[in-house]
Amino acid sequence: MVKNSLQGKNALVTGGTRGIGAGIVAELLAAGATVATTSRTPVDNLPAGVHYIQADLGTPEGAAHLGAETLKHFDGKLDILVNNVAASQAYPGGIATIPDEEWLTALNASYLSTVWVTQRLLAGLIEAKGAIVNISSTVTLDAVPPLAHYAAAKAALERYSLTLAAELAPKGVRLNVVIPGNVTTPGGNKVRQEMADGFGVPVEAFTDGTPLGRVGIPVDIAAAVAFLVSDQAEWITGSKLLIDGGASVGLAA
Repeated sequence: MVKNSLQGKNALVTGGTRGIGAGIVAELLAAGATVATTSRTPVDNLPAGVHYIQADLGTPEGAAHLGAETLKHFDGKLDILVNNVAASQAYPGGIATIPDEEWLTALNASYLSTVWVTQRLLAGLIEAKGAIVNISSTVTLDAVPPLAHYAAAKAALERYSLTLAAELAPKGVRLNVVIPGNVTTPGGNKVRQEMADGFGVPVEAFTDGTPLGRVGIPVDIAAAVAFLVSDQAEWITGSKLLIDGGASVGLAA
């Protein structure tokens, strides 16, 4: 990312304490933004200068708390919102084995959290003519029964995002979706191990064969997010950017 390309910008990254979210926080900081982030459980290892707000975004109350604290910290000015928070657990036995409560958890954490947070920050983003990036997943592109609940939530997120992008464009706010593939993160590694254990195969079965020859790392996603929220992408909105090393070629048409 170009140094200082986000100088003077205030940014909130949800779920920014580990994995892809932490990568995004680091990338926005490197580009000069002032960054706040959140997670459900407290952390003490954030980069210097990052403002931390504890909140459970799987509830409307948690999202309301985050919205209020974010606007208070930034004196009402928010230029960038990255909705990254999500939750997933694999059920190798298939769709019939996914408990009712897991469908609700996936819906709340991986879709409605974005709706609730965005709703509470939208007025400030409109005033700033800001930019939003929502993080989805390649599970929306193919049938993966053990993750059907997570895929359904992320599919809803994508449709919501594109509809909101159309509504916000005349108001000067850009909204894009980033779709990561297999990325090495604590959450992603956990899900892949659950799948491998359930099917009795090596975990490498879920990462081998990527056309570009390797599994993704958080900066692969973070660099794209930093570009999309910068002025370099001022004519890009309503897009879905697939970043998966070519693994989904032919599925994303």
